[in-house]
Amino acid sequence: MSKAPTLLIFCKQPRIGQGKQRIAASLGAETTFEIAKALLQCALEDAKAWSGRVVLSPASVDEIEWAKGLLDGERVQVVPQPSGNLGERINAVDQLLRQQGHQKIVTIGTDAPILTLDLLQQVCNKMADYDVVCSKADDGGVTVMASGVAWPNIEGLPWSTERLAQGLEECCLDAGQSVGYIEPTYDIDLEGDLMRLMEDLKSDPRTARQALLQLITPIVNNKMVTS
Repeated sequence: MSKAPTLLIFCKQPRIGQGKQRIAASLGAETTFEIAKALLQCALEDAKAWSGRVVLSPASVDEIEWAKGLLDGERVQVVPQPSGNLGERINAVDQLLRQQGHQKIVTIGTDAPILTLDLLQQVCNKMADYDVVCSKADDGGVTVMASGVAWPNIEGLPWSTERLAQGLEECCLDAGQSVGYIEPTYDIDLEGDLMRLMEDLKSDPRTARQALLQLITPIVNNKMVTS
């Protein structure tokens, strides 16, 4: 197997009324569903441009066929997530991929369209000097988790809290793993994140990002008028 880093995307099939509930609370289920679909396309856009192997990890075995239809190519693999919290699921998928020969694995989700191939390449470059490389999110989480070694047991980390990045670093250091960072980024969890994203995407020429921009611009502008 190629020693080039593998891009691992944790994803779930967009469904009305599921996911991004903090955005749905203010924008409604159908609008949030459209945003989720557009966010997924941004992650797939990065996968298509990735030079190494790509692994799509849907939320359950029930989504395997859906995930298989997202990307074509021999370098694309689908590995469903098991049950458990996010730490358990990352540990399990990471362990399976390493058993198959994957070595350096760059893990992302579908909620950080601000990520670019340049940023992901920075992650890959830093993996030459660190066991673990991340990008911290503004909310205290991470948008990228990359590792050239198996993750320690991360089941007990404070997932979905502002303490995640710190907890992840401490866990890795306690396991004897070095930790490096690229510049901080952000993900899309709240309605307010869309305004920031709208401004950032105006200078992003990528097709899926421009489609996302066209979707969120009237949403953001309407909110600004009515608030």
